[in-house]
Amino acid sequence: MSSQAGKTLQAIKFDREQVTLQILDQLLLPYNSQYIDVSTISTGYDVIKSMQVRGAPAIAIVGCFSIIVELHTAIVAKQNDFQYTLNDFAVFKTQLVARIHYLISSRPTAVNLSNACNEIIALVESHSNSSSAAALYAAIYSYGVQLYDDDLANNFRIGANGVAYMNQILGGENATPYSIMTVCNTGALATSGHGTALGIIRSAWRSPSSDLKHVFPLETRPYNQGARLTAYELVYENIAATLITDSMASYLIHTLKQQQDAAKPPIRFIIVGADRIVRNGDTANKIGTFQLATIAEHNPDIRFIVAAPKTTIDLKMASGAEIVIEQRPGAELTQVTGGVIDPVTSSVRVLETGAEIGKVGVGAPGISVWNPAFDVTPYQLIDAIVTEDKVVVKGPDGKFDLVGLF
Repeated sequence: MSSQAGKTLQAIKFDREQVTLQILDQLLLPYNSQYIDVSTISTGYDVIKSMQVRGAPAIAIVGCFSIIVELHTAIVAKQNDFQYTLNDFAVFKTQLVARIHYLISSRPTAVNLSNACNEIIALVESHSNSSSAAALYAAIYSYGVQLYDDDLANNFRIGANGVAYMNQILGGENATPYSIMTVCNTGALATSGHGTALGIIRSAWRSPSSDLKHVFPLETRPYNQGARLTAYELVYENIAATLITDSMASYLIHTLKQQQDAAKPPIRFIIVGADRIVRNGDTANKIGTFQLATIAEHNPDIRFIVAAPKTTIDLKMASGAEIVIEQRPGAELTQVTGGVIDPVTSSVRVLETGAEIGKVGVGAPGISVWNPAFDVTPYQLIDAIVTEDKVVVKGPDGKFDLVGLF
C-alpha cells in the first residue's frame, strides 16, 4: 500500500486513565476508518450484535470494557443514569448480573464473550453483601485490563507455535516454499492485536525460518469479512496475497499444483480461527470453514489448522451438536454495502467526510434466505489446534485431548 493515511489496525481503543472505550466501525472498512464511542452495556450490545466489532476475542474484550465504562460512569463519576441501586449492594449485584446476561445474548455462538462475562458474574457473586460497588468495580476493571493484555500476549504465542508446527510438518526450517489459505478475518481487527489464524500468517511472513510465499484469503460470504477485513490487513502489512471467492478454493488448490509457480507455490496449510471449540475438538467458525476442512481431507498434502486462544475452548459441551448456530438477517446476503464507484474514474468516490458508502441489492427480491453465521467442523477433519500453550494434535486413538490443556 502506497499510503497508510487514515488507516489503522487498532480495533479497540480503551483509555485506562479516563476509562473510555471506542471501537473501530468494521462495517465501514476498508474505505472509512471511523471510531464509535461505547459508553454503556447497551451500546456494547449494539456494536457486537450489529457486527461493528467482531471476532471472538475482540467481542469478549469489548463486552468486558463496556461493563467497566458503564460502572465507572455510575460509581466513580456518579452519573447513575442506569438506575443502579448503589445504596443496597445486594440489589446492585442482582441488577448488574441481569445487565451482563443481556450482553451475553448479543452473540450466542462465540464462547469467548460468555466465558468472560460469566467470569465477571463469578466476581460479582464472590463479593459478599457487606462489600461495596466501588470494590467490585475495581475488581472488574482489573479483570478486563488483564483480559486485553493476556489476549495480545497469547496471540504472539499462537503465532510462534503455529510457525513451529508448520516448519515441523514441512521437514525443517526453509524446507519447502508454500502458500496458505484462510477464511473470514482472524487478525488484529478480530482481537486485541496480531491475531490468531492471521496471527500465524503474520508470524510466518516475518519469520526467517519460514518460506511462506503467498496467502489466499476467501471473500467469506455472506458478510465479506475476508474481502473487506483480511484483505485490508494483508495489504496494510504488505503480505503477498490474492483474494478469491469462497467457491474457488478447490480449483485454486488444483491449479497451484499444476502450475508450479515459485511466487505462488501450492497450498500446504488451511488455517482458520474459531468462535467455539468444544471438548471433542468440534469447532464452530465462520460459515465456509467446514467446506475447507472437507477439501483438505481430499488433499493429503494440506494440513487443516484451527488457531485460537484457550478462552475459545468450551469444555462444558461434549460435541458440536450442542453449539447454538446464530442465524443472521437475510438482507446480509441479498444486499451488499461498499464504496460507491465513480463511473468516470472507476475508483471509490471520496467526499469531504471520507469515502461515499452505499448499499445495493444483489439478490432477487422476495427470495427466501438461509443465513447461518457459522458452521461446525467435526474434529475428525482437523489436523491441529494451535493455542498459546501448545499445539494439540490427535492421539493414537484419533481424538484430541483438550482437557489436558487446563
